[in-house]
Amino acid sequence: MQNSTNNLRVLMEMRPALDGFYGIPQETRLLYGVLSTLPELELSGLLQMSRRGVRGGVYGNAALSEAERVHRFARVVVSLKGRSALDWKGDVIEWLDNLWQTWRLRYAAWTGLGQIPLGHFETRYFRDFIWQELYGRSLPAADREQVLLGDYRVCGYPWRRMHLVGIERAQVLSHSRYPVLDTQGLDVFVAQTPFPGRVSRGTALVVHYHDAIPVLMPHTISDRAFHQASHFQAMAANVRSGAHFVCVSDATRRDLLSLFPEAEPLAHTIHNMLPTHYYPAEPAPERVADIVRRHLHGEFEGKIRGSVITTSKKAKLKVFRLARAFGSEEEKTAFYARALGPDSRFVLMVSTIEPRKNHARLVEAWEALRGAADPDLKLVLVGHIGWDYQTALEGFLPWIEQGSLFLLHGVPADALRLLYRQAVVTVCPSVGEGFDFSGAEAMRCGGVVAASDIPVHREVYGDAACYFDPYDTASVVETLRQIIYSPDAEGLQARLRAEGAEQSTRYLPERVLPQWEAFLRSLNG
Repeated sequence: MQNSTNNLRVLMEMRPALDGFYGIPQETRLLYGVLSTLPELELSGLLQMSRRGVRGGVYGNAALSEAERVHRFARVVVSLKGRSALDWKGDVIEWLDNLWQTWRLRYAAWTGLGQIPLGHFETRYFRDFIWQELYGRSLPAADREQVLLGDYRVCGYPWRRMHLVGIERAQVLSHSRYPVLDTQGLDVFVAQTPFPGRVSRGTALVVHYHDAIPVLMPHTISDRAFHQASHFQAMAANVRSGAHFVCVSDATRRDLLSLFPEAEPLAHTIHNMLPTHYYPAEPAPERVADIVRRHLHGEFEGKIRGSVITTSKKAKLKVFRLARAFGSEEEKTAFYARALGPDSRFVLMVSTIEPRKNHARLVEAWEALRGAADPDLKLVLVGHIGWDYQTALEGFLPWIEQGSLFLLHGVPADALRLLYRQAVVTVCPSVGEGFDFSGAEAMRCGGVVAASDIPVHREVYGDAACYFDPYDTASVVETLRQIIYSPDAEGLQARLRAEGAEQSTRYLPERVLPQWEAFLRSLNG
């Protein structure tokens, strides 16, 4: 894999960065940001959409004017942002193109012949788009110039469609197989999840592996049939092709090897890194009320059929009112100043609302604490609404209207940093994780953490958290009681803050980046 400049040429999948805010999208942005600082690494990103094709880009060595090149680059931007056809004729052309793409992918998957071409996209004309869409939500402005130095490759074929052709083949034959990406001239391709494709000879495939939840806990995920099948079949194909797996925790690595023990020599652990937005914060209780008020969820229209969430168009719709109603602005201002004033106490949880995160257990424990010890204790939940949310939201509603539970979203890092510091405890009650940022972020900001007693939490949080059984409400109640109300509560909190400050340094970029650098260099031997 040597090249004339001795620089390592790395292509990194950026699709997740276009699909969300926290979790894998954030991890993708952070990893690209730190890898872009390595002087002997030529880093580029792969632009691809999950469900739609990407139009435009420059393919091959066609003799084009600068204006035509920019036009083709601009078409990439347009298609990444949404509909790219001008009228019905354009829709027909895109439909035919999509049909052709599907059959071409099937042919490549079934026969093993042909390659998926990758186009080129230049950053220099579209710096605002690249920063705003890919990086601005997770990286500080100080990183902007650095991450805008690299250019991009374009995969016009949707990621989901690539998965489907592999699944189709596995349903007929003994195992899945996927088309080959034309990665000639590249040393490494870093995918962010099990990837529905192979790479050219001379390119190493690296799967940044976050968790095995779609396979081991499929009842907790969205679009279960697709995500379970796509994750397993692509992972199996990646293992067969000799891909390296960089797991975000030892717990995730153990899950991978429980499924594919033959991957052991090529499975590595490099923990996730924390965003630089989070650092030790001074208490500022006077700001809490304003932060909560500005970032409350409003009304949410969810699809339901009975008690089961569905995406069917025939599903009934229910409007969830996720913030308390007031008769006037003056009444609203007075309420929040009183409910979340400088002397208020609140428990914090930061996570998408979906079953695996275990919101209902925390609410039960919080209700018990209020009833037995502290009727003024508030609960602040920060997170987007994910899937299978009906039970959780219906449990929130009475407390929202009473003014004791607050559901927030879109909280910027500087405000979340303060909430982590000001909360009496940040709770991480999930029943399954690959890493779980929220506890480590809270520790970095000087907060106190209580977490479910699952292997990944023990690994990532160490002795800097108090643990409870995530299936036992009484266990959650007792752990929170010790942290908040025990005779030695102040001493326990001080110990957890001190140990959390030390534990969280393990996930700082300056500690994690050398591990990635050493790993990537090992591939260039």
